[in-house]
Amino acid sequence: MTRSMTRRKHIAMLTGVVALSAGVRRAPAQSARWSSGTERPSLTVPPNATDCHHHVYDARFPASPSATLRPPDASVEDYRQLQRRLGLTRNVVVQPSTYGIDNRLLVESVQAFGATARGIAMLDATVTAAELKRLHEAGIRGVRFGTRLPGGASMEDMVPVADKIAELGWHIQLVSEGDRIVELESLLTKMPVPVVFDHMGHLPEPAGPEHAAFRVIANLIEKHGAWVKLTGAYILSKIGPPTYADRSRLARAYVKLAPERLVWGSDWPHPTSPGDGKPDDAVLLDLLADWAPDSKLQAQILVSNPARLYGF
Repeated sequence: MTRSMTRRKHIAMLTGVVALSAGVRRAPAQSARWSSGTERPSLTVPPNATDCHHHVYDARFPASPSATLRPPDASVEDYRQLQRRLGLTRNVVVQPSTYGIDNRLLVESVQAFGATARGIAMLDATVTAAELKRLHEAGIRGVRFGTRLPGGASMEDMVPVADKIAELGWHIQLVSEGDRIVELESLLTKMPVPVVFDHMGHLPEPAGPEHAAFRVIANLIEKHGAWVKLTGAYILSKIGPPTYADRSRLARAYVKLAPERLVWGSDWPHPTSPGDGKPDDAVLLDLLADWAPDSKLQAQILVSNPARLYGF
């Protein structure tokens, strides 16, 4: 009796191993263009998990004459491959400096993705109310300004544009260096709309959360409803993969500060990285499990926060 039960247990264990192996084969590794690695993330994301920062590039559309960042094509279908690999279902397409204030590709891409996508445009102070209405109906929910790369609108246009988009419930997305954020503090506190900081504010290493811009961003979060994107860990890291430990220290400081004002994004197709040096997006997503170990926090950052910010 004992031997029979032992054998049955052993067979059941073997059957479970076979079933598990079969399950792994049903979910094979998958490559995605402009992303290194093929394995799926270890983190199982909740339904409606959102990538709040990626780009689309297409040579059919001319680059802005002043743009210096001109990466190769990265299409809607290329990104869908990454979505399937990571298990994400919602996404936010961000206008790159490459196309400046010509948002035609952005609108086309958001419409191709459908109701699960939103967009962030680049606009200057000449934008009309009619154009803003058209963009809103197309799924656009914010305007990006930056100091890091040429190609977009002048920073002098940021406040006039913010005034125009306030009634739509949009926000300003700012890509700027930590030192410039400190310089812009007075201006940013007077903005009529929330400010969303790209790539953790680009605070430099090794200062990270000890940089003066962290205090500026913390004040804007507390008093002016600002947000931070937990994106671009690979951009300024001096330690690099797989831990990106220096940028992870900064990300954890933001999570401790205000998890209700954070969203996550891949920054695919990683336009500032060389073609043979793209980061592994599964590794970047798995970093969230280190930054916010609690599953409720992960769901907040991946699902409920994006829903509030972008109106999903």
